[in-house]
Amino acid sequence: MTVDFDLGPAAQRMTGLLRAVDDERLTAPTPCERYTLGDLIEHVGGLAGAFTAAATKTAPEPAGSPPPSGDAARLETDWRTRIPERLTALADAWRDPAAWEGVTRAGGVDLPAGVAARVALDELVVHGWDVARATGQPFDCDEAELAACLEFVSGFPRPDPEERPADGGLFGPPVDVPADAPPLDRMLGLTGRDPGWTPA
Repeated sequence: MTVDFDLGPAAQRMTGLLRAVDDERLTAPTPCERYTLGDLIEHVGGLAGAFTAAATKTAPEPAGSPPPSGDAARLETDWRTRIPERLTALADAWRDPAAWEGVTRAGGVDLPAGVAARVALDELVVHGWDVARATGQPFDCDEAELAACLEFVSGFPRPDPEERPADGGLFGPPVDVPADAPPLDRMLGLTGRDPGWTPA
């Protein structure tokens, strides 16, 4: 089995974005409905651990376990070092060709390992944009990463417009974006985000 892509750049970009977040901003809104910035950061730490376990196929979650939800109340005091460490471990785990073999579990769902890697990449890219937009930081995504994410979300079933994800998850009802919009904007629209979102 071969490694289709490296999660390292997306993980490093997320680390840089998180390290620039002041404590005063943790209650700020984000493009994820129902998530404050603190909730979102806690979610990133949880997903980093969950998808590292998916890569190593260790500590499988019970069937039906929900994806890691975000709750700022669970943020550890040392999250600025702990979460980057988890992100580094995540990228390292998916550099092993064995991580891409067979079936694994993430969010309580059994799925092909290669699909799990794409979910992890999409989480890092989309939530990286969320953090950047919520904090006024620039966001620049590698073209190969963006192409992989756009391909992934384009094939994902669209949810009912009346049903917003309770956890502020990736795939809310799509937002209309012009067909000739930049790839990042089109990808964001498919995940239920307004590419023009700014904090109120």
